[in-house]
Amino acid sequence: MPHCIIEHSSSIKSDELNNKVFLGALNSGLFEADGRDIKVRSIAHQNYQTGTTKADFIHVTLRILSGRSDENKVTLSNTVMMQLESLSLVDASITIEVVDMDRNSYSKVVV
Repeated sequence: MPHCIIEHSSSIKSDELNNKVFLGALNSGLFEADGRDIKVRSIAHQNYQTGTTKADFIHVTLRILSGRSDENKVTLSNTVMMQLESLSLVDASITIEVVDMDRNSYSKVVV
């Protein structure tokens, strides 16, 4: 865990975003020290609107198993945001949400 899902404007490089979000999740100290349980994927959007303009955006959904404290969620959000703020972006909106996945119904198999 977690599943880190990045949606962003297509003018921002996915590889760089994936790495920054991975590092932010790793730096939170909430997951395996080698990062093997951190999954990151990104979706670049060409068609979007931000207000009356078409400014760049990054939205990160951090899906974690239920049961974490609010303090843990804030830590995760903050460490990911710190990594994203280190990008050389101009006039871009960066948002992050932490979402609980129901621990009882979540399934995982490694084959």
